[in-house]
Amino acid sequence: MAGSVNKVILIGNLGADPEVRRTQDGRPIVNLRVATSDTWRDKNTGERREKTEWHRVVIFSEGLAKVAEQYLKKGSKVYLEGALQTRKWQDKDGQDKYSTEVVLQGFNSQLTMLDRAGGGGGASADSGDDFGSSGARERRPAMASAGKRDDMDDEIPF
Repeated sequence: MAGSVNKVILIGNLGADPEVRRTQDGRPIVNLRVATSDTWRDKNTGERREKTEWHRVVIFSEGLAKVAEQYLKKGSKVYLEGALQTRKWQDKDGQDKYSTEVVLQGFNSQLTMLDRAGGGGGASADSGDDFGSSGARERRPAMASAGKRDDMDDEIPF
C-alpha cells in the first residue's frame, strides 16, 4: 500500500488568459488562475449562495503548456489533474513567503478542455507515457489513451 498520495483534480474556469513564460532554452511555462465554485441554498433564507475558490496552476509539462498556450483563454472550462507543491520565496523586504500551487508536470498530469468557441465537445491532452510529449486531440471514449501520437487526428476541429 502506498504511503501517501498527492493528487489534485480541478474542474473550473480560467479567470484570465494563460500567462506564458519561457525558460532560457525556450521551453514554455504556463500559469493559470482557475476558479471553482460551490453553490447551495441557505437553509434560513432560502437564497442561493455561492463560494468561489481561486487556484494557482503551473504547467511545466511541455506538451500541456503548448496546448494551454494555443487554445485556452479567459473563461475556458478545464479539467486538470496535477499535484500540490508549496514553494518558499522572499519578498523585496526579505520576508519569507509561501505559495501553494497545483503543478502539472511529468507523466501523471492531465489537461482537458471542456468547452470551445462555438460550444460542444472538447479536446484532451495529457503528458502521456513519453514524459511531456502530447498534443490536443478530439475527445475519445474513456477507454482510449490520451496523448499518444499514433491516435491523434490530423485536423483539430476547433
